[in-house]
Amino acid sequence: MKIYTKTGDTGLTSLWGHGGMKRVPKDGVRVESYGAVDEANAAIGVARAYLAPGRLDNMLRQIQNDLFGLGADLSNISPDRTDRLSDQAVEMLEQWIDLLDQGLPALRQFILPGGAPAAAFLQQARTIVRRAERRLVALIQEEPSYALQLKYLNRLSDFLFVAAREANQVAGVSDELAQF
Repeated sequence: MKIYTKTGDTGLTSLWGHGGMKRVPKDGVRVESYGAVDEANAAIGVARAYLAPGRLDNMLRQIQNDLFGLGADLSNISPDRTDRLSDQAVEMLEQWIDLLDQGLPALRQFILPGGAPAAAFLQQARTIVRRAERRLVALIQEEPSYALQLKYLNRLSDFLFVAAREANQVAGVSDELAQF
């Protein structure tokens, strides 16, 4: 199988659903939504490259798989689609946030993104997830059936913030307080 198809050379891409394929512009809000999800997934992959195997790496691996499902949900134009993402995925993020947060120093002010490489990339992934969330809000104006995916992205950005702090703590790097 060839990697390139040449079907996107005119700025269009294919969406799928029960009615077959539909060609849409690559800068459409739906494509922007799942494109930002893909970017976040890649940034998480970079962060994982800097982590040792263990609890946080395992959590991030599961999230990467969830993001593939979320992207598939967003690219499916069937009105009766069956989502790959579930309420349990949101609940798991909430449990992980609570688990990681209980081992971190309490925050009393803003911190600067950065620190250890894994933490810096997790903070970058967090901002990309926020962009995906904003794009999905725009898509929901046209297609309101993505509330679960929006909720997941909202929780994921919170998780990535806490995960970045955890990555810094594991690396022995203190959070740097913002001075403003």
